Amino acid sequence: MTRGKPRTAREALTTGRFLLTAWPWRAYAHFAGTPVIAAMALAPLAIPAVPWLLASRLGEPTPWISMLVLVLAGGLLLAAALPWVAVPVARLERRRLRLVDDRPLGDPPRGPVRYGDPATWRAVAYLVLLVTVGAPLAAATCGLVLLLALLAGSPYLVDGTSPVSLGFTTVTTTAGAIPYAVTAGVVLVLSPYPVALLTSAHGAVARALLRDDGGPLRAELVEVGQSRARLVDLFEAERRRVERDLHDGAQQRLVALTLRLGLAKVDLPSDSPAYAEVAAAHDEAKDLMTELRELVRGIHPRVLTDLGLPAALGELADRAPVPVSVRADLPGRLPAPVEAIGYFVVAEALTNVAKHSGATQAGVSASRQAGSLVLEVSDDGVGGADPAGGTGLTGLADRAAVVGGRMFLSSPPGGPTVVRVELPCP
Repeated sequence: MTRGKPRTAREALTTGRFLLTAWPWRAYAHFAGTPVIAAMALAPLAIPAVPWLLASRLGEPTPWISMLVLVLAGGLLLAAALPWVAVPVARLERRRLRLVDDRPLGDPPRGPVRYGDPATWRAVAYLVLLVTVGAPLAAATCGLVLLLALLAGSPYLVDGTSPVSLGFTTVTTTAGAIPYAVTAGVVLVLSPYPVALLTSAHGAVARALLRDDGGPLRAELVEVGQSRARLVDLFEAERRRVERDLHDGAQQRLVALTLRLGLAKVDLPSDSPAYAEVAAAHDEAKDLMTELRELVRGIHPRVLTDLGLPAALGELADRAPVPVSVRADLPGRLPAPVEAIGYFVVAEALTNVAKHSGATQAGVSASRQAGSLVLEVSDDGVGGADPAGGTGLTGLADRAAVVGGRMFLSSPPGGPTVVRVELPCP
């Protein structure tokens, strides 16, 4: 059973009130319009088909080369004219599809007919199917429905004196027409079901062939998305290189300098002027080493590279100013860009908690759901978080969007606040 209001004729067929709704009439209207649309489309195609008509009327003495030229000319003219007929028909059919399918189909293609656009040739394929399959089937079905209506009303057509033809038989009396009328009436009442089924199939073909794929714009958007993914990978690789250089180069040299200053301080008398200078330099080197360690962690934490996202989230929780509980159900490693984005999203969210929420505790959860990495950061603060308030929420959304992710926010006044981020993770 479908839930809610049916949006297609196929969904309406599964409800128990199908015959009491407007869907049967919508299906009839769609079916009756199909031969009309096909006839309107065939009219302008008669002109390009003139060479074929000439070829069919030529006599036997006509050289075969002339026949071939006429046939080829007709084929070329028809192929060139088909898109110009198919595109307007497709636009009309997209509107007519609403009779049997209320779901949005997207905006129709605009501008002139483009022979290189795949949507144009899908429209041509739809027109060919409409003329060769859809229209004959619809016309035959409409004729059958009219015959059923004639049979149902046959008792009112006979006068008892002259025979009345019912197509496959004749009747002369009302009593003789009643069995046909009853049978036709029952079939006529049930006819919306097969008609709706056929229009559903027609609608499915129309939706498949007349869908909006964006044409050149969609291709450009795909290329932009691929370029963004490549830039993310390059940026992540460069950030890892900088982190590695700082960790293995500058940080190690600073550690060695700190040790040497410590040894020099031990060798000097504690009351000498040189001792005070060396001690001050030693303390400054230790502070600088702490700042450099934090800088390296901010660029790309080593624990994220070595142990993965769950361990990195645990480290974030340990450094947070408020108590943070972590629940990470992530079997195996994730793609490096997704792990990095997820880490920095949680880090920035916890920074917002410490700065703005007034919370006494927070929670972080990470899991994989339906091909996505789902991160949730919650707190028991005052709530009322607003992305327009400059609290870093816009930055979270931007970080998620880098890999095609989404951010959701729930922060009623009085709390709690929940930030949910979904990152594609195939």
